[in-house]
Amino acid sequence: MDLLNMIKEAGIIGAGGAGFPTHAKLTSKAEYILLNGAECEPLLRVDQQLMELFPDEIIRGLEAAGRTIEARKAIIGIKGKHKEVIVLLRERITALGLADYMEVMELRDIYPAGDEQVLVHELTQRIVPEASIPLKVGCVVINAETALNIARAMAGKPVTETYITLAGDIPRRLTVKVPVGVAIRDVIEQCGVENVDDYAVIDGGPMMGSLMNNLDGHVTKKSKGYLLLKKDHFLIRKKSVSIHRARVIGRTACEQCRMCTDLCPRYLLGHNMQPHKVMRALSYNLDLEGIQFAQLCCECNACELFACPANLHPKSVNILYKQKLAEQGLRYQPTQMEFQPRTAREYRLIPSKRLIAKIGLTDFDQPAPMTEVEFRPQILRIALRQHIGAPAVPVVAPGEQVKAGQLIGKIPDNSLGAAVHASCDGTVIENTDHSIVIKVGSYV
Repeated sequence: MDLLNMIKEAGIIGAGGAGFPTHAKLTSKAEYILLNGAECEPLLRVDQQLMELFPDEIIRGLEAAGRTIEARKAIIGIKGKHKEVIVLLRERITALGLADYMEVMELRDIYPAGDEQVLVHELTQRIVPEASIPLKVGCVVINAETALNIARAMAGKPVTETYITLAGDIPRRLTVKVPVGVAIRDVIEQCGVENVDDYAVIDGGPMMGSLMNNLDGHVTKKSKGYLLLKKDHFLIRKKSVSIHRARVIGRTACEQCRMCTDLCPRYLLGHNMQPHKVMRALSYNLDLEGIQFAQLCCECNACELFACPANLHPKSVNILYKQKLAEQGLRYQPTQMEFQPRTAREYRLIPSKRLIAKIGLTDFDQPAPMTEVEFRPQILRIALRQHIGAPAVPVVAPGEQVKAGQLIGKIPDNSLGAAVHASCDGTVIENTDHSIVIKVGSYV
């Protein structure tokens, strides 16, 4: 079986972002394969530890992906502050005989270093065109956990687990390996908080993560972190503002200082992303056709949580206009394909430490060491759509016994999607349009 089919059968998706199926990403040819080890979200500690614990597997997975797309070079991008991991990776690359093919490049400790388009520029000096993808400039990007999963797929192991950091204002900060489908509450219990009702929880990192309305969900392949903070924390209050409220505040208070634009990572790469003009549209009811560039926003939240001196909500307003543009069927059409970074870019990069201080997380910017935890769930709820594309189609029925690693949901015919597998032994007790529920072995 070739690598693409191994990846497809293992159900591998982008572990660090939107969850694009990896087998589809690797069908094209490119000059570079890039490993995104930046992990730019404050407080998350997954990728940096995986690269330290499983360097050979990650290197082998990256190499295999690179050979598949016929890349002439593989580059691991990791922040220079992780000096011990960098030394280890370089030693293992040499020991595995890959020094002529693969190298480690040190990234600056800036936000958002892990944004695909920022990463491509930092590692290759190329700029992905507006409304396009890294492949357009000869690059394919995967993250550290995805490379690890590729290596495991080569050994016949599908994706049944993910790695999650628990961080924030909690007694016990840690990173754990979690079976897919485990209840989020069971994971959060590990952080030592006695009464989780006193906290708000962000699913993901503090910048791009979303505030959870309830904790009754279940872990997916994309789950990377849970950030717990007291409900009166600045970040929680900021993320609690509705889009409607953000619109009202922005319409009455925006002073058009354009700091949101001047610090926008995509604008600094030369793109036509101008959040201050989107804010202006609130007050002057500008024609939607004039602000179609709102679709270029990567929603990194730098404008809203760092740049705006008036504490307004440009990202939320931008999302509002993205929705309006979609409703009208309007799509941004780039007028050029060649871009140069703006001359001020080098002076406007956002240092991670300053960002962490600005959003009130300095006291919680602590290690979250990898910790072995044995999860013993009674029930698993495994989502059929943990990825971009069509939901998986169940191939098991209620009453059927399944084994850990067994295929339980396949990709629909002629569709983009990803397979899903049982993460523990058990019995299927329910199939819905959205998930497969498994009663775990010893509880059957």
